[in-house]
Amino acid sequence: MNQAEIIQEIRRLASERDALILAHNYQRDEIQALADITGDSLALSMEAEKTDRQVIVFCGVHFMAESAAILAPQKTVLLPRPDAGCPMADMVTAESLRRVKAQHPGVPVVTYVNSSAAVKAESDICCTSANAVRVVNSLAEPEVLLVPDRNLGRYIAKHTDKVCHFWEGYCPTHDRFTLSDLEKALAEHPGALFMAHPECPPEILERADHICSTTGMYDYARASSAKKFIVGTEDGILYRLRKENPDKEFILPTTRLVCPNMKLTALEDILKALQTMEPRVTIPEEIRIPAKRTLDRMLAVPRD
Repeated sequence: MNQAEIIQEIRRLASERDALILAHNYQRDEIQALADITGDSLALSMEAEKTDRQVIVFCGVHFMAESAAILAPQKTVLLPRPDAGCPMADMVTAESLRRVKAQHPGVPVVTYVNSSAAVKAESDICCTSANAVRVVNSLAEPEVLLVPDRNLGRYIAKHTDKVCHFWEGYCPTHDRFTLSDLEKALAEHPGALFMAHPECPPEILERADHICSTTGMYDYARASSAKKFIVGTEDGILYRLRKENPDKEFILPTTRLVCPNMKLTALEDILKALQTMEPRVTIPEEIRIPAKRTLDRMLAVPRD
């Protein structure tokens, strides 16, 4: 089958299987174009929870499909590429977190949603890159343990009076982005606004005009009168930025801002998942229930 035929067959099977196709903002262009909904990981999982459809095809990485299964356990959650993992999420395990928690008794664990269900289950509350500061400042305790992203953790620490303990995890894709990459891009594009994801290293964030999540970048680009932007996050975001802002220019400062795991999913994988109804992601109840509690606590934090 050619690409057009594969897409046609995916749509036919999705209708037949009562399936909703979700794609993360970092997925390949053709995957985002096919998806029913694109977005960041938590927003997509919440869409999985509220949809009436009984099958969720999650085009992303493993922890994202787990989050959908946590919030929508009665639905069938398919991850077309089960080998699509997240190196940062793998930098912390439930066992290693338990050991560190024992060294900080009484200190709440604030865990980034970019983590496994088992790690969430060992945590007190979750956060996203968009709400991390608000979540930390909502807690009564004077100290927090921030897991697993050290870059997000140091960004949070600049916006709170709490004592912050950092897990030394990181996103390899964002961490590869260097100050020399940025300086070269700024020199080549004078006047361009630089927007950066908080997973970037601190020296990168210090130079940003705006620090925000992927969803925040879409909002910022739409609202700004600027015509040129340097984009400090994974290159998959460019598809929607350019689609929504055809009169604006978006520049990736380095070719290293590409996540190989996010690019694993192909149209053929989605087709096979719908044909076979595999691979399915499920979470044991003894993990799902405490993991869901950390997400619920996060969602209960009042907005500004």
